[in-house]
Amino acid sequence: MLRMGKLTDYGIVLMSYLASKTYQKHSAHTLSEAVSMPLPTVRKVLKALSQSGLLRSERGAQGGYNLSRSPKQISVAEIIAAIEGPIALTECVSNESQCENEPHCSIQTNWTQINNAVFHALDEVKLSDMLAPQLPKDGVSPIHFYPSAKLHNGDIHG
Repeated sequence: MLRMGKLTDYGIVLMSYLASKTYQKHSAHTLSEAVSMPLPTVRKVLKALSQSGLLRSERGAQGGYNLSRSPKQISVAEIIAAIEGPIALTECVSNESQCENEPHCSIQTNWTQINNAVFHALDEVKLSDMLAPQLPKDGVSPIHFYPSAKLHNGDIHG
C-alpha cells in the first residue's frame, strides 16, 4: 500500500488552513485550536514546513507563521517532500539508494518513469486547488485526475 504518513496529512491540513487565511500571521497555539490538532504535533509540522522554506516564521508578540509564497505557487509535492523527504516510490529511484540489485536490474528505468509520473501529478496540484469545494458550481474540478482507474477496497479496477 502506498500511503502518506500522518504528519504529511497534517502538514497539508495546516498549509490549507494558512492558505485560506493569508491575510494574517498565526501562532502554533491558534493553529492547533483552529484545526483541532495537538500542539506538539503542530509545532513539529510547522518546523519542518519552515525549514523547507514553505512557511515564514517571525518571533515576538506580532509574530507567527504565514505562507512564504502564494497558494497558487506551492504544490502538494513540495509539502509532501518537506515532511517525508524526496518522493521515491522505490529505493532505486531515491538519491540514497543502497539496493544491491541496482547494477543489473531490468526494471529500474520503468520505476523511474512511474516515480516521475507520480511526482508530476502531485506537483500539478497546488495548495490553492486544495481550497476548492469538492463539487464546484460549474461542474469542473480544479484538480485533474486520470479517470480510467478506480480504487475499491485498496485495489485498482479499471
